[in-house]
Amino acid sequence: MKQAPTRKTLLAAAAAALLLSACAVGPDYVKPATAAPAAFKEMKDWKTATPQDQELHGKWWEIFQDPQLNALVGQVNISNQNLAQAEAQFRQAKALVESARSSYFPTVSANVSATRSGGRSSSLSSSGGSVTTTDALGLSASWEPDLWGRIGRTVEANQASAQASAADLQVARLSAQSTLAQNYLQLRVLDMQQTLLDDTVAAYQKSLQLTQNQYAVGVVARSDVIQAQTQLKGAQAQALDNGVARSQLEHAIALLTGQAASTFSITPAPLVAVLPAIPVGVPSSLLERRPDVSSAERLAASANAKIGVAKAAYFPDLTLSASGGFQSNSFANWLTVPNRIWSLGPALAATLFDGGARRAQSDQAIAAYDASVAVYKQAVLTSFQEVEDNLAALRILEQEAAVQAETVQFAHHALELILNQYRAGTVNYTSVVTAQATAFNADLSALNIQNRRFAASVLLIKALGGGWNQAELPGNAMLNDRDATATGKPAAK
Repeated sequence: MKQAPTRKTLLAAAAAALLLSACAVGPDYVKPATAAPAAFKEMKDWKTATPQDQELHGKWWEIFQDPQLNALVGQVNISNQNLAQAEAQFRQAKALVESARSSYFPTVSANVSATRSGGRSSSLSSSGGSVTTTDALGLSASWEPDLWGRIGRTVEANQASAQASAADLQVARLSAQSTLAQNYLQLRVLDMQQTLLDDTVAAYQKSLQLTQNQYAVGVVARSDVIQAQTQLKGAQAQALDNGVARSQLEHAIALLTGQAASTFSITPAPLVAVLPAIPVGVPSSLLERRPDVSSAERLAASANAKIGVAKAAYFPDLTLSASGGFQSNSFANWLTVPNRIWSLGPALAATLFDGGARRAQSDQAIAAYDASVAVYKQAVLTSFQEVEDNLAALRILEQEAAVQAETVQFAHHALELILNQYRAGTVNYTSVVTAQATAFNADLSALNIQNRRFAASVLLIKALGGGWNQAELPGNAMLNDRDATATGKPAAK
């Protein structure tokens, strides 16, 4: 009679399996090396923030000092549907980590059955056949120890992918916030432009009245009146056209805040935001502040772990299984010791020939890792480029704004002189039209430069990561906690 294994035997087998499971094939991950410059090239003549060690923080938009902008960005964090999608994808990635970790543990199942079977044979009596009843109650367990680290590498890959998904969530959040900030600030510049156009229309109406008065007394020709009317109608058309761009920006802001464009509106108001002094820091710290760079690095780590998963397929799998229960033809004697059944034993399975499938999977995993490293290095280079681009834009636009301010001053002074000369009859109306157009275009250019400076400020903040830091990525402990949620998770609507 076969004897049941003792507790010591089972513990010894489990301990041996655990020792074997400490082995993990495949390369251990090393962060790809990237060269960071010592300083940003475009930092020359840059006005640093005060104090100089100041850093951007999470609510970076508050440095523009616009209360309505602050309120709108707060709605993005709550209602933006792209953020809701990214948050759901992060939870999905977390669930994959939990699914992979479950393979560390044995699978236990139970079954209960009651069957009746019968048959008829010529050797049986004429009453025909026999019927038997079998009642069974069983409990079984199986466990595949992680001999070659396949499960461990899978967990490692899924954890890195989940961290990349968390970084992608921040990428989506920062993108929505920065886009809203750009749209809002541009909308306010358009409000100022609308005021400029309205003032220009009023000035042209006065010029038209002046020419009509001059024409009525025979001082000027009819052509002066026609020129004044043409100029007025052109300004009125521009004033109306400005409303198209403003409406579209308002609708875009509604979308970003998760609201219907039909029910959303922003009252026209002057621009109150101020151009901030942005703390830039050093290039080496940029790699820890850009969520897209962190996402690319984590995906490289995930791809590296998948090489180990592919390598583990070359080795045999060991499965430990055990089952026990009761089986009887009599329900009354079902759960009794004589009707007890059990089984216990290991199973070793290995693939002897697969036509090169495992080699192809391994080569594919290595190639995928190389591709992810290239993506990571490209993301690093792109991050440096974006910072340099916007540093240069802000520095040069500041100089351009100073020159344009002088241009506006001279253009308005020239207009005033020419209007006086026209009233005195020393110049024709063509000179007035030219001077008015020059002054208007100078004012318009000044507003466009201001809009570009605000846009470059927002883009620089985005290029610097918006105050985010790699330390905010969820650790493995958080990823293994099913109750943990993503930082800044959008609230359900």
